[in-house]
Amino acid sequence: MLLASPGFTGWLAEAGLSLALTTYQAGRLILIGRRHDGSLRGHERMIEQCQGLWTDGNTLWASGKAMLWRFVNDLPPGRATPQGAERRFVPREGRVTGALDIHDIGQGAMADMAAPGPVFVNTLFSCLATISETASFRALWRPRFVSAVLPEDRCHLNGLAMDGARPAFVTAIGRSDVADGWRERRADGGVVVEVASGEVVAAGLSMPHSPRLHEGRLWLLNSGRGELGVLDPRDGGFTPVAFCPGYARGLAFAGRWAVVGLSRPRGNQTFEGLPLEGLLAEKGAVPRCGLLVVDCVTGQVAQWLRFAHTIEELYDVAVLPGVRQAEAIGFLGEEIARTVRPE
Repeated sequence: MLLASPGFTGWLAEAGLSLALTTYQAGRLILIGRRHDGSLRGHERMIEQCQGLWTDGNTLWASGKAMLWRFVNDLPPGRATPQGAERRFVPREGRVTGALDIHDIGQGAMADMAAPGPVFVNTLFSCLATISETASFRALWRPRFVSAVLPEDRCHLNGLAMDGARPAFVTAIGRSDVADGWRERRADGGVVVEVASGEVVAAGLSMPHSPRLHEGRLWLLNSGRGELGVLDPRDGGFTPVAFCPGYARGLAFAGRWAVVGLSRPRGNQTFEGLPLEGLLAEKGAVPRCGLLVVDCVTGQVAQWLRFAHTIEELYDVAVLPGVRQAEAIGFLGEEIARTVRPE
């Protein structure tokens, strides 16, 4: 069940967009849009342990437990589904990667890539990677403080900021070079690394996620403190812009608006003992699961969306500009069997 602020659908209309998001815990790709009568519509497809998400509005990549999926819109301009969706994402490619714990996904090119394609954060192997025709992945880059590409999740590399087609910055939970070593520095060990130079440009963050370049500034979520803010790579200074009442992961932009994903922290060791607990208590708040629309100029929350049940945590958020509502075809059943289109 979706609960929304009174102006949420109006904001979608004014901004001229719809939203896509992923939830690891409930294994769903969720598309949020507006019906023709102005009411809110949520459409979902099951993807086990769905995390990373990238879309330009016509192609969509999403990661699952052991797969990397590519969906393509098959509706020509001016056409819509019976439910009124202007985008219908059809699964056209499924890459078997194995359980790499893929986090953020970009679309671009690096020196070791034969052609432009998906660049993703391979968290298990602490590196940036791309697809391979013969193996689970092809490693492209790793932080200097990680000495080998091994399946040990040494630093919990998670976030990727793209500068056009070029990977620009990544986030990691801790600067560790031993298996699972990041867990000991969750509260203050987070770092931002510049990909081109390999230099750590910021440290002392609390479980940072979702770095994004927007209008010449590097934004990110300092998740362990519930902060959306701006980072200056020249001096490593982080300036909070808004407090987010939940564990913040997933960040997308539309002009002056930032769309932030919120999760309820899991009751396990990964999320316990973070500064976020005390900050929520100070504000008399409980963690929420949903979306915040934040005005980047004022830092004020303009709109919100919440999941009342079933969905406890989100991972990624993406904007579909110029789209009122979108749908995705599932992997099983008559619908995909009937989805046949020549080139």
